[in-house]
Amino acid sequence: MALVQDDIRFHLRIRTGDVGRYVILPGDPGRVPKIAELLDGAKQIAYNREFNIYTGTLDGVQVGVCSTGIGGASTAIAVEELIMSGADTFIRIGTSGGMDMKVLGGDLVVASGAIRSEGTSREYIPIEYPAVPDFDVMCALKEAGDALSADEDGKRCHVGVVHCKDSFYGEIDPQGVPVSSTLVPAWDAYVRCGCLTSEMESAALFAVATARHVRAGSVFTALWNVERSKAGLPDKVCENSERAIKCAVEAIRLLIKRDSR
Repeated sequence: MALVQDDIRFHLRIRTGDVGRYVILPGDPGRVPKIAELLDGAKQIAYNREFNIYTGTLDGVQVGVCSTGIGGASTAIAVEELIMSGADTFIRIGTSGGMDMKVLGGDLVVASGAIRSEGTSREYIPIEYPAVPDFDVMCALKEAGDALSADEDGKRCHVGVVHCKDSFYGEIDPQGVPVSSTLVPAWDAYVRCGCLTSEMESAALFAVATARHVRAGSVFTALWNVERSKAGLPDKVCENSERAIKCAVEAIRLLIKRDSR
């Protein structure tokens, strides 16, 4: 490719070997150093645009952390260039807005699939094809999440379908846009189907992973619950992503152990 010079990726500014096969993908560049603290010998290797990249080791195996910014398009760019650089296993961590009434602020949600209400995934796989995580990665996240959870409000771990969109404010104020007649009934249908939470990146991540034949999974902290707020029901508000970070790191540890067999 003309955009690749001297083996340096055009957006990430990394070379092959700068990251290992395992990469944790937060959205926020500021969250990367905090995740990297849980690795051994982690150091920053690049920072360009929204992409802040550290690499270290976990149980002696190289592990990377790369921020993706907000939304599916930048996530797809990051994953594509990480794959070019040798990565093949990705775990996204992020925040989300709960949709199912049982999801409260502080709960973890492990995605078993993603509703494709965004545009990026359509440029990778047919619309009829589901956006789903790798089964082994999902199971590792569920196992790690359960170990960090309790049967208390704000401390549970759920597994299920998540909603992905391109417009954050289309979720917050769908009535304020001309296409509200499309957004509102669709949202209501997703809630009735049992969709757990809404975020912005997993559908694209799963679509790229499917198209490129690599592994991916996602775990989220629910910040609060949109539907509970609408209904005036009690809800917790949580802005602490520590448990999701630990879940991702422990899931990588489990995968390293299983992949070495």
